[in-house]
Amino acid sequence: MTEYLSTVLWRRDGEAFVDGNYSRGHTWRFDGGLEVPASSSPHIVPLPYSVAENVDPEEAFIAAISSCHMLFFLSIAAGRGLVVDEYRDEAQGVMEKVAGGGMAITRVTLRPQLTFAGDRQPSRDELEKLHRLAHRRCFIANSVTSEVVTEIP
Repeated sequence: MTEYLSTVLWRRDGEAFVDGNYSRGHTWRFDGGLEVPASSSPHIVPLPYSVAENVDPEEAFIAAISSCHMLFFLSIAAGRGLVVDEYRDEAQGVMEKVAGGGMAITRVTLRPQLTFAGDRQPSRDELEKLHRLAHRRCFIANSVTSEVVTEIP
């Protein structure tokens, strides 16, 4: 078993609070010392109570899935002698109402665009197999109920 820790810190800073007119800006702290400014999404809590330039949990969720998939893909590609020069993913998540009236990110679409070096260029079939394997190995994708789809250009 492995444990992962993070610290989420929010302070009221004198705002009224009970009227709902308070900042949702906060900080995520990670074990390596990195601090990330975070907030609710302006799609959920309107400005000025959200901080548009900060990372919101929904964006982080999508980025975590994309990052996990990419890291496994790179490892698998390297093990098969493929040299990846660049991996770029314009991932997208869709949030919608679910049974019971709640909201959930129900679908995450990964759109990896890769550049390979050298003579060894994978076929489309090989790329699809590599992405399927990366998806099966991704801890984050295995931890969520959202549908995760990879679209290869």
